[in-house]
This record gives sequence, C-alpha cells and structure tokens, in this order.
Amino acid sequence: MFLRMILGAVTRQKRKLLMMACAMALGISLATAMLNVMLDVGDKINQTLKTYGANILVTPRGAAFLNDLYGVEEGAGVSDKYLLESELPRIKTVFWAFNIVDFTPYLDAVARVNGADVPLLGVWFKKRLDIPTGESVDVGIINLRSWWDVRGGWLKDDDTDGVMAGSAFAARHGVKIGDSLAISLKDAAGSEKFTTVVVRSIFHSGDKEDDGLLAPLAAVQRLTGLEGKVRRVEVSALTTPENDLARRASRNPHSLSRQEWEVWYCTAYVSAIAFQIEEVLTDARAKPVLQVAESESAILQKTQLLMLLLTLLSLACAALAISNLVTANVMERSTEIGLLKALGATDGQISLVLLVEMLIATFIGGALGYVAGLGLASVIGHSVFGSAVAIKGLVIPIVALLVFLVTIGGSIPAIRMLLRLRPTDVLHGR
Repeated sequence: MFLRMILGAVTRQKRKLLMMACAMALGISLATAMLNVMLDVGDKINQTLKTYGANILVTPRGAAFLNDLYGVEEGAGVSDKYLLESELPRIKTVFWAFNIVDFTPYLDAVARVNGADVPLLGVWFKKRLDIPTGESVDVGIINLRSWWDVRGGWLKDDDTDGVMAGSAFAARHGVKIGDSLAISLKDAAGSEKFTTVVVRSIFHSGDKEDDGLLAPLAAVQRLTGLEGKVRRVEVSALTTPENDLARRASRNPHSLSRQEWEVWYCTAYVSAIAFQIEEVLTDARAKPVLQVAESESAILQKTQLLMLLLTLLSLACAALAISNLVTANVMERSTEIGLLKALGATDGQISLVLLVEMLIATFIGGALGYVAGLGLASVIGHSVFGSAVAIKGLVIPIVALLVFLVTIGGSIPAIRMLLRLRPTDVLHGR
C-alpha cells in the first residue's frame, strides 16, 4: 500500500518533482565543484605560487649564525662560509623530496666592468642532476624565476663565455645583446683575473639583479677560485599551512613530545622541510622565507573559505527552492491530506510519504548535479590552474549527506503546515 501511494504521488506530481530535482541538481553541481576544487586547491595554489620564488633559503651555518647574532653580512671576511655543490643533490633525498619542486645555488662576486664595480652572480640555469636515489631531475633558476622578462633567451649551463645582463646595468653602460665585455675580479686568494664575456641576453627581474650580470655557476667558481662551492641555495617546496605545532617546532624542534615530533616531521610544514634539508647538508642552516610561506598560507585559507561560502550559499538556495515547491505541493494536496487524516492516517505516516517523494526527486537531482559538478570542477581547474581537478572520492558521501540534509531542511515549513492541517477544515472547504 505504501509503495502504491508513493508511485501514485510520483506519477501525479511529475512536474513539481522534476522542478525539485532541477533545484537540487543546480545546488549540488556547484557544491560538488567547489568541494572538489577546495580539496585539491592546496597543491594547485602552491604550484602556482612556486613560480614566484623560493620559500626556503639555505646558507652556511657559520655565516647564518654571525648574521643573526651580530648582523655580519656575507663578504665581511669572517662570515665567508660556503656550502658544497657536490652535496646539493641530497636535497632531493629528504622525507618530503617530492614536495621540493625546484632549487638553485648562488655564488656571488664583484666584477670590474668599464671602471665600475658590478655584481656578478653565478647560478644553475637548467641543471640535470643525478640524485642518489637513481633518478634524474632538472633544477635551476629558469623555473624558479619564470616571471623574469628575458630578451635573447636563457643561458645554458655549459656556456661559460656568456653572461646575461640586467636591464639596469645594460641601460647604464649602453650594453646590447652580442656585445663583448672585458671584466676583472679578484679570486679567493686575492689575485686579479681578467676575462672577456659575451652578452647573450638582457633580463628584467624588477629586483636588485637588474644592476648586475648573471653567469653559469661553473664560470664564476673558476674565476673566483671557489670550485665546488656555493654561497647559498634557494629552495621552492610545496608546503602545508603552518599551525601552532609548526610554529613551536620552528622555534625549537626538540621541545616537542615524541608524538608531536612525528606529526610535525611527517607533515609538509615549511619548517619540517627546512629541518630535513639541514639534516642532509653539512653545516647548513635552512630558514623558511616567512613572508612567502605565510602569504601562501593566507591565500590558501582565504580561497578555501570563499569556496566553502559558495557551497553553503548554493545549498541554501536549493533548500529555499525546495521548501517553496514542497509548501505549494502541500497546499494543493490539502484535500487529499485531510482525507487521509480522516481515514486514520497519522501525521507521521503522511509526513513519511511526503519525505520519500521528495528524497526520490532530490537524490535523482543530486546524482545529476554530482556529474555536472565534476564537469564544472574540470572547467574551473583548466581555466584557473591550467590542469584538471582531481576527483575526490570523499566528496560522494559528503554530497549524499548534503542532499539528505537539504531535503530535510527544505521540508520543515511544509511539514509544519501539514501538522497544523485539520481534516474538518479542509473537507468543509474552510
């Protein structure tokens, strides 16, 4: 009997149930898209932000200590410490190696060009590294500074006779692409060396690099007599937003309990990755670039909050639409409901029939909305992040629960009306 009543009601109320299904489909499609993007947005935002610089700076421990304690800058003699270039592949062997997307070493010097002192910076441009795990990776400044405006193309690491000139330096000295520059500089032993280099390209970084020259690391090492040594390393890593545990660990990791240590070490906090880099490099100090790390965290949290608000608003709109449709349905069927009550049907039985009708329509709409939401999430991923959004299995039970809650919430006004309905009033036309 119950099934016959449901089937009869569904057959008679096809139009209204279809409108309920459409309202639910619209709300769930946006909710599905936002939930999938929200669960996948962390890595995508991190990947996007990683194109704008590093979030970890690695320096020799002695130089970092003197700089922190006494404000002694690099190049002041006592703070001239170096990292070993041969150890840098170890960075890709830490626990969170796959989260380290790029890094490049730097070795700076001061060259004499046209009678003026000019900063000369040696870097890896696109270095092919064979790491101890047996894999090979490409790292260097090309990806780490992908936003630079470069005229003439990036240098290659084996072009030891070429340099890239900063835009401010080129404008000040009237340098053009293809020009030869005679430069001189003092090596680590104090001897002056002379060489001629060719300007292969001109770059604009918008920072202090525009005042100098950029050259392959091997060429600057040879000129300065510092073969195999680097001054600092910039590392770009995908990280998890910092919380209280991560902040306490960044101040003193040894103050954590064993359980807290394991949670911190096995989570991709920027402080945990920096600590692991220190473990694999000799006498190194890895410091998070807090401005970058905190900006990433703030952007991620605000983006996720925005998506959550859009999800809640879409579901609220769906609930209001369903509430209006069900209330109108109850008003139209008031005579039928009054007759059922007069024949002995209880309020609970009639409410159950009404809820089942709604759930059939809304779950059909929810299923269609979920499929549409996956398509919308893919469109958002490709248009905003340039890649597809991963389908999260966790969203399916969340969507099912949301459909149920929205249906129940939307039915409350109609059920309250149903409970107040008296058979005598309805059957007598009052």
